Amino acid sequence: MNTSLFRISTAALIFIFAGFFQTLNAQSQKANFELAERFTTENMSDMVGSTGVFPRWIEDTDRFWYTYRNSDGNHWWYVDAAKGDKRPLFDRDELSMQLAEIFNKPFNAKDLDLDDFTYDDDKKLFTFNVEDIEFTYNINGNNLVKGDSVKEEEPERWASYSPDSTWIAFAKNHNLYVMRSDDEDSTEIQLTEDGEKWNSFQADDSDTTSNKRLRSAARWFEDGKKLWVKRSDKRKVEDLWVINTGGDRPTLETYKYAMPGEENIFIDEIRIFDPEAQTNVRLDTDKWKDQSLGGPYFNQGGIYTTDKSDFIYILRRDRTWSKIDVVKANTTTGETEVLWSEESKPYFNTRYSRLAIINEGEEYLWWSERTGWGQLYRYDSEGNLKNRITRGTYVVGDVAKIDTTKKLVFFNAYGKEAGQHPYYSNLYSVKFDGSDLRHLTPEDADHSISPSDKSNYFVDNFSRVDMPTTSVLRDGRGRIVAELEQTDISRMVEAGWKAPEVFSVKAADGATDIYGVMWKPHDFDSTKTYPIISYVYPGPQTEPFPTGFTVSGSRARTSTLAQLGFVVVAMGQRGGSPIRSKYYHNYGYDDMRDYPLADNRYGLEQLAAKHDFIDISRVGIYGHSGGGFMSTAALLTYPDFYDVAVSSAGNHDNNIYNIWWGEVHHGVKEKKKTVKEMGEDSVMVEREEITFESEIEANPTLAENLEGHLLLVHGNIDNNVHPANTLRMADALIKAGKRFDMMILPGRRHGFGQYQPYFDRMSWYYFAEHLLGDYRTNVDFNLPED
Repeated sequence: MNTSLFRISTAALIFIFAGFFQTLNAQSQKANFELAERFTTENMSDMVGSTGVFPRWIEDTDRFWYTYRNSDGNHWWYVDAAKGDKRPLFDRDELSMQLAEIFNKPFNAKDLDLDDFTYDDDKKLFTFNVEDIEFTYNINGNNLVKGDSVKEEEPERWASYSPDSTWIAFAKNHNLYVMRSDDEDSTEIQLTEDGEKWNSFQADDSDTTSNKRLRSAARWFEDGKKLWVKRSDKRKVEDLWVINTGGDRPTLETYKYAMPGEENIFIDEIRIFDPEAQTNVRLDTDKWKDQSLGGPYFNQGGIYTTDKSDFIYILRRDRTWSKIDVVKANTTTGETEVLWSEESKPYFNTRYSRLAIINEGEEYLWWSERTGWGQLYRYDSEGNLKNRITRGTYVVGDVAKIDTTKKLVFFNAYGKEAGQHPYYSNLYSVKFDGSDLRHLTPEDADHSISPSDKSNYFVDNFSRVDMPTTSVLRDGRGRIVAELEQTDISRMVEAGWKAPEVFSVKAADGATDIYGVMWKPHDFDSTKTYPIISYVYPGPQTEPFPTGFTVSGSRARTSTLAQLGFVVVAMGQRGGSPIRSKYYHNYGYDDMRDYPLADNRYGLEQLAAKHDFIDISRVGIYGHSGGGFMSTAALLTYPDFYDVAVSSAGNHDNNIYNIWWGEVHHGVKEKKKTVKEMGEDSVMVEREEITFESEIEANPTLAENLEGHLLLVHGNIDNNVHPANTLRMADALIKAGKRFDMMILPGRRHGFGQYQPYFDRMSWYYFAEHLLGDYRTNVDFNLPED
């Protein structure tokens, strides 16, 4: 007998069995639900309180008030920025005692619940409701006055007052009306007669025709002399429906919804109304077939007014969104002129596009990506380029404020500071001529800015994922004039909280830097291995990882999930964000389904190679909306890599998602052909016919690739991403003979609202079962109380 061979075989068997039991043990770990419950977003928010100062600037002043919650309860503060002075808005003890006398019961001064709180700086008083009774509190005399009971019904919201309060605008029977606010007889003046459902002057054009006064879509010019309305004709747009299962019996909800490549879409027009003369004019804006005026139909962005009502300015885009005109329109004649035009392929990024009209059109400031980086430009009154204001390989974001007297613009920017995280927002100032560029927020952190109404003061909340928020007041040179608040995380740290970690990896091209954040269990053991879960969102308007400190929302629920016993990461990918560069942002154009997947997989592989505690043989992925679309696509594209996906509210088939998302980010092709038809006098004439085509790759075509575990979730009345997206995915999986899980949340739209805690725990259990092998038999969840 060959004993050496026997010894080798025995050793081999021991190795095999050891590996088998190690794998078996790894797949039967117990999820730490108790730790996850301790660090839900609700509990973390309670332990921390406020995570920033959100000022209520008092109109045309340098003063503001704000509320803030910390370990000492709720506080109301009043700040005079010019003096750098901060004081309590009122005495909490005094107010609580007065309330106690009125209600004959005690009130907690540290936890006063003041509903509908409003402050009047001129009168030095504020109003609020307690237990459906309205109160007025005079600050100077510490005097509380009890008012009437608050009516249970909603107040009338139909009236839109002119800035000088002399006129009221409203809608009725889909038409626009005005009346004088001081008219005792309330004489109604009808300004239009052509309004109808889906081509209405009402704010909600889906409302049935009614003689009841309703809110109009009209907006007043600042001088109160005229109104303007962007009206979108939706009559030919196809209907879409969801069924609301609540109430006595299910009801059908009908709305208009244009999809990529469809012939009939929303047609915009802008009308100007003079209530005094009772006249109106339609602006002469027709140029491109299926053009858009301003932003998408669901908002009024891209239309600009000034203090005077003589002119209005419109951003006009073609259907491909690659061509844009800056249009100046005369509000009396309706005549228009193009100040300048720009073409930006594959499309013009509207996230940061901005037109600023200086001194009633003496000059203009404009944002453009013409160099491949979003920068600011200055034009004269005729639309001629005067100079670049900013330049460089960084991206200018939102304009915080413009000081026309000093010819100074304050703006946020990304990626300008060498060695700093390129996603951190910083505040800068620069003169209109491009000189005297100043960096106003030197701290190595992400800065969120709120400017004053009057002078150049700014509330700055700055933080990082590993550094809680500091809130300060700065002047126009960036100097800190008052320390406002410091977020207190001591209770959360005492409970065992540990900060997440920032990381960077390479994209699949081996050259582009990808950034992300990693969350570990707070009871992390470096000698153990953990499955890894990727929280995803493909963009292209934002990426899924936080840059500042947060304990609430979807970007904080990653921390909760990690406590079960996972390493959870969120990272970007090429095509994900406009704050890197135009090339980075446009990477996914014409490839909406596939573009983010390779970068996500390669990033996870790099993290596993770097960290021994990551078990790359157990990989989960999840996301909501576009993240639901991406997580399913990843599971079906790389079935040998991703094991489990939880996909909620996913737009799995962008051919039935809204026209702006699909056509702008994937592309739409304009088709032209000459057609002959019979004209007048029976003479054949030729005309040019323009149509549009768009076809987008969808997840259902990959259904046969499913090998892992997939949970599909959708709200049944989601009127943003229609439930048909998930149902089509389910239908394809059924036809492919694949086993999967699906959950429909009744009465939920695109956000899950009060059902979010239930969905969160369903996700915990799904990942625990299929990545840890922890199959619990309990039925009840430990849901938070309402």
